[in-house]
Amino acid sequence: MKIAILGSGLMGAALGRVWAKAGHDIIFSYSRSASKLERLASETGGAAASVADAVDQADAVLLSVHWSNVDDVLTQAGDLAGKVVLNCCVPLDDANDSLVLGPKTSGAEELARLRPQAIWVSCFNTAPSESFAPVYANKGQGTPPDLLMYGDAPQAKAVAKQLIKDAGFAPLEAGGLKTGRYAEPFAMVTAVLAYGQPGGPALTYNFKKL
Repeated sequence: MKIAILGSGLMGAALGRVWAKAGHDIIFSYSRSASKLERLASETGGAAASVADAVDQADAVLLSVHWSNVDDVLTQAGDLAGKVVLNCCVPLDDANDSLVLGPKTSGAEELARLRPQAIWVSCFNTAPSESFAPVYANKGQGTPPDLLMYGDAPQAKAVAKQLIKDAGFAPLEAGGLKTGRYAEPFAMVTAVLAYGQPGGPALTYNFKKL
């Protein structure tokens, strides 16, 4: 699968590396540093491109920018009509310590409102980027960690499910885009556990019904 990554910071770079190892073709885009995009492309055997070109070539798109950059990257991406878009953004303020949307809406729902012709699914936003490499390294060894995914389109969920498995996680179906109203605050909890408590930030989770 050819995947365009819009936003090549910690999340986009980490997922791009993992998906490249899993055999996907990665196109890195949207960074303040063109040299960083080229470096990531060289490292993964992928490519670097403008946002518009990356979207045009892609079978699926990962949106992984800071919330303050959403309007800018979407403007460059166009209408995204018919594109499966995986969203791992959490709608954070500039200080990265508070949500700017909720409780009666969510980032997931707002993105669908901004680009209604895209086929949206949210995933990877409840796990820190530091977990991706070790989870992939342990793929196939024991029980994989869960990863929440939610969206209204079965087509997008099918793509997300495969890419989640390819990264070494177990996809955990969590309903429609409205679930973002609850999952995005949960993402804040995982961030507190990963970065605000002793130990490394490579946090994962598993849910179990008793």
